[in-house]
Amino acid sequence: MSTIDFEKFSQYSKPGPRYTSYPTALEFNEDFGYEDYLSYLKGGREKLSLYVHLPFCRSACYFCGCNVVFTSKEEKLSRYVEYLKKEIDILATHLDTDREVIQFHFGGGTPTYYKAYELDEIVSYLKSTFPNWSEEAEISCEIDPRFFNEDQMKVFAKHGFNRISFGVQDLDATVQKEIHRIQPLELTKAAVDLARRYGIDSINTDLIYGLPYQNLESFKKTLEGVITLDPDRFAVFNYAHVPWLMKTMRKFDETTLPSPEEKLKIFQYTIDFFEGHGYKMVGMDHFAKPEDELFAAIDKGELHRNFQGYTTKGGANLIGIGLTS
Repeated sequence: MSTIDFEKFSQYSKPGPRYTSYPTALEFNEDFGYEDYLSYLKGGREKLSLYVHLPFCRSACYFCGCNVVFTSKEEKLSRYVEYLKKEIDILATHLDTDREVIQFHFGGGTPTYYKAYELDEIVSYLKSTFPNWSEEAEISCEIDPRFFNEDQMKVFAKHGFNRISFGVQDLDATVQKEIHRIQPLELTKAAVDLARRYGIDSINTDLIYGLPYQNLESFKKTLEGVITLDPDRFAVFNYAHVPWLMKTMRKFDETTLPSPEEKLKIFQYTIDFFEGHGYKMVGMDHFAKPEDELFAAIDKGELHRNFQGYTTKGGANLIGIGLTS
């Protein structure tokens, strides 16, 4: 059983760059300009990891720190697809498009806010521009179960998607109301079952601790619920409360946020809970079944982390496409 040293943690209770984005934000600066970027594109010979950012959401999840655009106008979504194509065309003029693609990820925003035919259009355009995709490529998408249907899943199956990450965050009704994301467990279970029917062989579930009105007892119930989904991996993130950066976070009554001590108790219990159900901890915030490829990579010294998270696909140039990528 893993144990958190609370006294040691208290010594490091101060702000720092978030490791969940690696390299961290401190590594990015305005001295790196357009010409520098072009130079890297032209000079790269490594395999490719492609990320496409789809920023649109119907409404705000108040805890979210991602770059998002709230809209109900379909023309905005369609116009963005055309901009993505133009950006892909520009990239193709500056790098070798025959380089092998070993990783692809849709992030957001809510990628599945897009209709199935639009998702198909984006992936098809990428594949026509970068035709050399590895048979063992990791192809994944973040999915909000509230916006997910079988037509979209058919597109993912058509293009060989093999990993899906479902956002859950918390199952407590009070917490869900406060964070503006009502999502019953039954809805998530239906989404997971749909993905499995289409052969997705790696399913991840995201949770967040530190949200308003959370406490150890309420989070225990969330864990009892999500374990019934039987995903291959769990990601358990610490909520970063940055209201000076994200206006939606200002809606929270800060007195309802759990204390640092309570958050550590939640996380310690989470570690023990998942280990008790056969999962093993990977890094600082991931849990996976022992047969997961991440553990074989650890044993071989081949586990990597990039902006897309933990992966066995190391040594690739990560190319971001879309808003803020």
